[in-house]
Amino acid sequence: MTASQPPTESAEPSAEPSADASADAGAALLARAVAHLEPVMPLLRELGERFATAGHDLALVGGPVRDAFLGRSSHDLDLTTSARPEQIEAAVAGWADAVWDMGRAFGTIGLRKGAYVVEITTYRADAYDRTTRKPIVAFGDNLADDLARRDFTVNAMALQLPELAFVDPHDGLADLFARELRTPGAPEVSFADDPLRMMRAARFVAQLDMSLHPGVAEAITAAVDSLQIVSAERVRDELVKLLLTPAPRRGLEVLVDTGLAQRMLPELPGMQLTIDEHHRHKDVYEHSLTVLDQAIDLEGPPGAGEQEVPGPDLILRLAALLHDIGKPATRRFEPGGGVSFHHHEVVGAKLSTKRLRELRFDKETIKSVSRLVELHLRFHGYGAGEWTDSAVRRYVTDAGDLLPRLHRLTRADCTTRNRRKAARLAASYDSLERRIEALMAAEELKAVRPELDGNEIGQVLGIPPGRVLGRAYKHLLAIRLDRGLIGPEAAREELLAWWADQPES
Repeated sequence: MTASQPPTESAEPSAEPSADASADAGAALLARAVAHLEPVMPLLRELGERFATAGHDLALVGGPVRDAFLGRSSHDLDLTTSARPEQIEAAVAGWADAVWDMGRAFGTIGLRKGAYVVEITTYRADAYDRTTRKPIVAFGDNLADDLARRDFTVNAMALQLPELAFVDPHDGLADLFARELRTPGAPEVSFADDPLRMMRAARFVAQLDMSLHPGVAEAITAAVDSLQIVSAERVRDELVKLLLTPAPRRGLEVLVDTGLAQRMLPELPGMQLTIDEHHRHKDVYEHSLTVLDQAIDLEGPPGAGEQEVPGPDLILRLAALLHDIGKPATRRFEPGGGVSFHHHEVVGAKLSTKRLRELRFDKETIKSVSRLVELHLRFHGYGAGEWTDSAVRRYVTDAGDLLPRLHRLTRADCTTRNRRKAARLAASYDSLERRIEALMAAEELKAVRPELDGNEIGQVLGIPPGRVLGRAYKHLLAIRLDRGLIGPEAAREELLAWWADQPES
């Protein structure tokens, strides 16, 4: 089969390209894709020849083929074959540097050859009972049926090895260049078989800069309730993959517009507050997506130092998306036409913790995101720089290791169209960062602690470790934050004065 032709501009839109022109265009596209695969082509040809010698078909399939046509590098090398697992092992025996069979039940054998990791899977012809997303595994006997089972047409293209014949029975290449996401078969059947494909659709919209085919969008909207059979861990993993794409906004919009978000992240559509007739507040949902966009723009390059927050940074992105989820619950209309969201950062931190727990995020991520949500408004008490050094120390200490992310979240949270206001806020935060740097240089704020440690406090007061010593430690920490460095002797005097005021236990 030949490559599908991408849409091209023409002075005569009604003119049909000739068969020869279509063939030439397809051949040129295929040549570019193969050239992009050149670094791994020797390995692929060797594998293809080994399988052909053993009487088996072999093809590169899915993401690596799609990405080759886009001129993108793929970290995966996924192949499909007519060979059964034991035949795959026999074909690569003595050639692969290592082989593993953890996916044997699903027909997958993994191997390593030099620096490359390859997964080879037997053609599949699975069935689904639609009470879970786990298939009843069955092996197929031809490439066409295997491709028909795949999630989207852009992932249902293959390159047969070793002859490099391009197979595209569902016009995935045309869809790729038209930037339209379709399923090989009826979308309602595809999503009923595996509801997680609906979330993958949202991810591919963001990752590949595509749009949903109208039929796909309708099928997702009709099938959102089936997401309940997917485990929270799988939903979380797809959400993470979406958030870590270069521009996740459009994928998140798909989740909301189709109703999927209502089933897995209801706080997101919940921020679509109805704007009253006096337009007394912004739409919180749109604001949050803009904050996410701006936070991503503030990330450092991959591999940068921690202070630059190298992207993509999941914690920063989650915090940007969720920073205002406490607003709907705290919205109040005030006399005179105002609207308030008092303590929405506190409520939002609690809601963030609850939602991320239900999505089975790890404890450290939950703690970090919720803390950033709680702290995201703290800067707005800074005003024109009236904070004392004590307040600056507390800001740094409360943020801890999250300070670089808090800097970016706070800056990203400015979405005003008023240029003067935006410039004023930016200048104010510049001032705060300069003060933080100066205090850090003078007082080592990154490791701020009392000037007497726990052992010294116990010796001065003659008490063992426990709750009372913990209270004494917190008292000296508060003095350290309020007054800076006062010296060990002065700290000892403050400790004894505090101890004298304590009731006898």
